[in-house]
Amino acid sequence: MSPRAADSPTNPSDSPDGGSISSLTPSRPQTGWQWIRLVGNVVNLTTLFGLAVGAIGGATFRWGPRGLILGEGYRFDFPVAGAFTIGNVSTTARDWESLLTGLPTLLTHEERHTWQYLYCLGLPFYLFYAIGMGWSWLRTGDRASRNFFERQAGLRDGGYADLPTRSIGAGFRALIILVGRRINRPRQIKNG
Repeated sequence: MSPRAADSPTNPSDSPDGGSISSLTPSRPQTGWQWIRLVGNVVNLTTLFGLAVGAIGGATFRWGPRGLILGEGYRFDFPVAGAFTIGNVSTTARDWESLLTGLPTLLTHEERHTWQYLYCLGLPFYLFYAIGMGWSWLRTGDRASRNFFERQAGLRDGGYADLPTRSIGAGFRALIILVGRRINRPRQIKNG
């Protein structure tokens, strides 16, 4: 993970979502589009789903910048990520201050995912994201590197590597080997 803070816009006019997030200071949405995102992600149920997932995982919530909700202290190992976003809720197992110390552009990356929930009309995002993960794994062996949604959110901002692609044939061969290993691995038989 090599953060590139220089890639994050510092002038609000430099990005369609109103600029970078360099501060965790709570604020209401700053633009009309941010209000649309906030209301839209409540209406499409993803923000409520994000609050429920975080609460089940033991996270505590607070308001963040530009109408985001920040969850901290999430205790489950899934999803496998330093942070994840559902609707307008961005959640981490850690606290946001220490997380952003190591990767200052992460919240900018996570905010971009909030827009993806909006334009995917909520929960259909998961189907599209899963397809993107499969494509990325097939092309690179990594779930994020060629995933449309991670690329659109900014790979480097999220701490992901931009890996070279392999041929689709090489990806299918890797998939066949992986499936073969799973099928042929010894199974433990439980007595009793």
